[in-house]
Amino acid sequence: MPKKVIMPALGMAQESGLLLAWLKDEGDSVQQGDLIMEIETDKITVEIEAPVSGTLVSFRANPGDDVPVGEAVAYILYADETLDDLPSTAKVEPVAIQITSPEKVANSSGVSPVAARMIAEHNINIADVATNNGERITKADVEAYLQTPTLETNHYRLLPASPKARQLASEKGYDLTTIVGSGPGGAVLAQDVLDYMPSTEAEIILEKADSQVIKTSRLWQVMAKRMTESWRNVPHFYLKRDVLVDALIDWRSVLKQRNIATITYTDLLVKTCAMALRQHSRLNGHYQNERILANDAINIGLAIAIDEGLLVPVIHHADKLSVTEIAQRRQELVQRANENKLQPVDMADGTFTISNLGMFGINEFSAIVNPPQVAILAIGNIQPRLEMVEGQVTENHIMTLSLSCDHRAVDGARGAQFLQTLTAYMEDPRLMLS
Repeated sequence: MPKKVIMPALGMAQESGLLLAWLKDEGDSVQQGDLIMEIETDKITVEIEAPVSGTLVSFRANPGDDVPVGEAVAYILYADETLDDLPSTAKVEPVAIQITSPEKVANSSGVSPVAARMIAEHNINIADVATNNGERITKADVEAYLQTPTLETNHYRLLPASPKARQLASEKGYDLTTIVGSGPGGAVLAQDVLDYMPSTEAEIILEKADSQVIKTSRLWQVMAKRMTESWRNVPHFYLKRDVLVDALIDWRSVLKQRNIATITYTDLLVKTCAMALRQHSRLNGHYQNERILANDAINIGLAIAIDEGLLVPVIHHADKLSVTEIAQRRQELVQRANENKLQPVDMADGTFTISNLGMFGINEFSAIVNPPQVAILAIGNIQPRLEMVEGQVTENHIMTLSLSCDHRAVDGARGAQFLQTLTAYMEDPRLMLS
């Protein structure tokens, strides 16, 4: 039975994936593990491998299409199978050609499945399509027809566009010929339709001399959607606490003197947070379907800003790692995030998130909870502060921690107790040894 190639689920909350490109052509032989397509989710871009060996056939989606998770995008035929073995829902029946020339009558055997689907999608009169090989109409023949100008209008007969793009344009009442396509051969993709602004709207914006349209990435759009949903659906409350971090500064200095891998304050906070979560498991849980799910593993997500949006790669089992191991893992994740090379495992199973803006000079801020997690810790910069201690003026170093909590899973007392434990570990890291 042919193997279905589906849009995979690479994240717990993922509903769909964007097909960026086919890395193999329809009809190609593939080996298990060969890269066959590139997709983009709300978090990462990743290349997908062939699940089995065989012949890749029956493409069901075009580059630029947003495909629901679990939906078939293609099939792979095993060695002894043909297109006739495809499930009925995956077949595209050959279309009888209205032949007008003797040469076609002698040589034609019909239409390839891909060409037939394109003909149906674009409502093309088959008799108008010329073949290059004199045998049957192929995908290339249909593409050539679509891109051939007509004498009547001096425009393309039908602008190349993905089915999803046509559907969106129809729903919004847009004229496809006015939309610039970014796909192969100038094809209009779904994202092009979403980014398109009709002339009337563009004129309104142009009237504002100081305005400009900034195109946002898919990652940014999904981030905006999820943060809006979190802000709307999660009852947030916030707890703030100043922490004396002179011991933390000394700890980092000692590690630097030992020429250990570059250690940042974020690394130390990942370790201290992970150890504090051991004592306060409620904050390490997930809230789903009106239930609180306890997580045995303590996996700390780090909010990382890149040009396309915000990513939260995860340091797994942070409580069991040394500070050096945490630093090495953080460096790997940051590098891969900046190079757009994060893998699904790098983003999976986070149980608690840290967002640090101290390096940008921010004193304090409040972050939005990242569901289904129930808490996120926002970290500001280290500030010197003069204080009177036993009649003496001393300079201490203070950091402000802001804990955002989902009130459905965490109450004020539990959040305060977690901060109390975390503060104790930060002010005297030796306490973690006990």
